[in-house]
Amino acid sequence: MPLVVVGSVALDTIETPLGKREEVLGGSAVYFAWAASYFTPVRLVGVVGEDWPEEYTKLLESRRIDLTGLTRMPGGKTFRWHGRYFDDMNRRETIDVQLNVMAEFDPVLPEACRRAPFVFLANGSTRMQLRVLDQCVGASLVVADTMDHWIRTERPQLEELLRRIGGLVLNESEAQLLTGETNLIRAGRRALQMGPQFVVIKKGEHGAMFFSRHETYVLPAYPTENVVDPTGAGDSFAGGMMGFLAEKNNFDPVTLKEAMAYGILVASFTVEDFSLDRLRKIERNDLERRMAEYRRMLSF
Repeated sequence: MPLVVVGSVALDTIETPLGKREEVLGGSAVYFAWAASYFTPVRLVGVVGEDWPEEYTKLLESRRIDLTGLTRMPGGKTFRWHGRYFDDMNRRETIDVQLNVMAEFDPVLPEACRRAPFVFLANGSTRMQLRVLDQCVGASLVVADTMDHWIRTERPQLEELLRRIGGLVLNESEAQLLTGETNLIRAGRRALQMGPQFVVIKKGEHGAMFFSRHETYVLPAYPTENVVDPTGAGDSFAGGMMGFLAEKNNFDPVTLKEAMAYGILVASFTVEDFSLDRLRKIERNDLERRMAEYRRMLSF
């Protein structure tokens, strides 16, 4: 089934202990869309500036990602992020952020996107996410991401959003900030009480935790030895998860657990190179081989 993602499209400059890349393709919607495209048709809604490289458009279209909802703003500059990772790859610092066209992003969804049954609101202003949600008249499942900045600055809007969505995806520190709970089990259950049907807490190299009113579980990360660039891993996880749910046109408990596993596996490929470079070299059968290994790893 068609899947829509609304979020940032960026040019990233990334520094890790293993090298540096400048002005590479990035953004939450980009990583999500590429990951989801292994499973289902994806429609990307975002905004770029006049400086957007045409080669990146062609690259995304090569994955059959529908870019009808990608707006190019005349005279504008594309969103840019510059980050540096420390030696353990778990910590990073943001050196520079230039919102540029993202600062004025007020998406109007094409008609086909309004009717899509599966929608992901990637990290962005909560006010923007609510405006998008108002347009999603055909959605059977809407899942959202958020971050500490929006939790602090747009708390009333975020609480409204949580009452209207099916799923929430966020990382450990964001879950703790949102709920005021330091224990992640309590944080996940407290987040559930705010409205969503399920909550996923991303734990990076330690996998992910799932919470619903019926079950709670943890799935470990796939053991990845060669971590080159963690950028986009969380968005790839969400893309793999949502892509599988859309493919199955189902989000019952069994399908959700399998979708979580696929999200973890897509993310395990993402971190093995800069930008989308590793994901560009794999296909669905590579995911299936890694899934077979992952299943054996979890059997005892």
